Amino acid sequence: MTCSKIFSGDLPELTYEIIKYFKNDSSTLHSCILVNRLWCRLAIPLLWENPFSMITEKYNFIEIYLCKLNGDLKSKLNEYNINDYLFPSNTLLFNYPSFLKYLCTWRITSSIERWTKNIIRTLKLENKYVLQDLDLVIKFKKLIHMSLIKIFIENGANLHTLDIEVSYYCDYDSYLDGVLELMLQNPNFFCNIRNLKLYFIDSSLSRIKSHISQIINLHRNLKKIVLGYDSFPLYQSLSLSEDYNYSNTLNTIILYYVSFKGINNLDKVFEQLNGLESVHIIYCCLNTSFIQQIINLTKPFKLKTLFLNGSSQISKLLQLLLQKYGVYLENFGFGFCRDLLFKQQLLESITRYCKNVKFLDLNIFENKNIHLVFNLIEKLNQNLYHLSINVGQIDSSSDHIESSSIILRNLGQLLPLQLDYLSLTLNINTKDFEIFLENSQNTFINKLLINNRGGHGILSCIKECVKKKQRIKNLAIIENSLEVGYENKDLFTLKDEVKKFESYDIRVQRYNNLVVCTNYDINFTRELD
Repeated sequence: MTCSKIFSGDLPELTYEIIKYFKNDSSTLHSCILVNRLWCRLAIPLLWENPFSMITEKYNFIEIYLCKLNGDLKSKLNEYNINDYLFPSNTLLFNYPSFLKYLCTWRITSSIERWTKNIIRTLKLENKYVLQDLDLVIKFKKLIHMSLIKIFIENGANLHTLDIEVSYYCDYDSYLDGVLELMLQNPNFFCNIRNLKLYFIDSSLSRIKSHISQIINLHRNLKKIVLGYDSFPLYQSLSLSEDYNYSNTLNTIILYYVSFKGINNLDKVFEQLNGLESVHIIYCCLNTSFIQQIINLTKPFKLKTLFLNGSSQISKLLQLLLQKYGVYLENFGFGFCRDLLFKQQLLESITRYCKNVKFLDLNIFENKNIHLVFNLIEKLNQNLYHLSINVGQIDSSSDHIESSSIILRNLGQLLPLQLDYLSLTLNINTKDFEIFLENSQNTFINKLLINNRGGHGILSCIKECVKKKQRIKNLAIIENSLEVGYENKDLFTLKDEVKKFESYDIRVQRYNNLVVCTNYDINFTRELD
């Protein structure tokens, strides 16, 4: 009865809560649009909250936005003689620009870049030679860029997340300067943002930094701030100023590839954050000064995430840090660190002091510390929901083969009863993989990812396993090899095999769409709160 009411529209609030669950699944949202008018009205705003994050073939959603251009901007576009390719003939049913919630400056630029290339390609095929001059193309892209921002502002968009990246790409930075200036002239567009992300790959662009400082100081209700690369010094200087506005509202700080060299006064920065609930440190360049300043804080430093490469120079202080704040740690990982002593001491400290780790991302180069990895997994056990293990680089060295074999023969019986995510990047031998599947048969895995670097086919093993016991919901497999002429094979591309797995109620996905990359994917920071 309840289900029929949801479909008929009698329970719109409940229906919205259900549809909202799929806000990051564009294909499902597109299906929801086709159910009925109510579902369409509820799904469309979710689908258009962050369209620039979607990878599409032609980026035609830009043309839908351009239908909202006012007369002055349309007349400027007339100069390029391509209006027929910019505006759909059908009438817009919704005010799509008003739904925008998430704006990433880099993504909007790259989307326009790809969309423009598609426009130029289409014109060439029809022998209409316009936009051939490079300077003209740059001016056109800049006009589109500024036009889109004006469309969002004029149509009542109200951002909740603003993502600003300052790079070395000069054309992009010229666009960014104009975008930030336009935003400052219309503060209602961004005054309610809760999440601010700053990535400075080039900290020398003082004019842009000045704009960003003004944007930060206009806010009273920031909840979450992400600081990448060279952006921390700017945040530090602002947080120590008299105009600091959000000491009682900011609850999450994410530090991503930040260098803390020469950073002082951390006690003043963190002590004044009265509402801070979590700090995430992701592959930052930690030094003894930074760690010591954190240890000396009088307020609890709620370190929720620690991903690092590290060295033995900070090992002792890091142990003290984990001893003091390890109880808060939920996400832990280390990258390609070859310092065996450091990794040994780190794994021992995590096992001893960090009992609440749920997300574990490990890279292994050698066999000596594997028993410590097993000890950690066994200690955490039912707490774990995400486990990723990567052995070495893409090669077939005897060490990597042996490490992969040890992991597959021992890991299965250590897994908890349920995992949301398990990723194994190994040099897989079929016999070892069969042992792993047999030992892990009582574990339900929502997302299983296998990156097989051994060149041995494993599909038949998995198919036999899932026939006996259905315990995998989503599956992604990619196989690599160093053999000459061998191409990476993604299970998703093998349509007949995909159908077989679907018959077992297993959804096969493209590997790159399912994998979570903590070491170089900025988008990983979206998952942290």
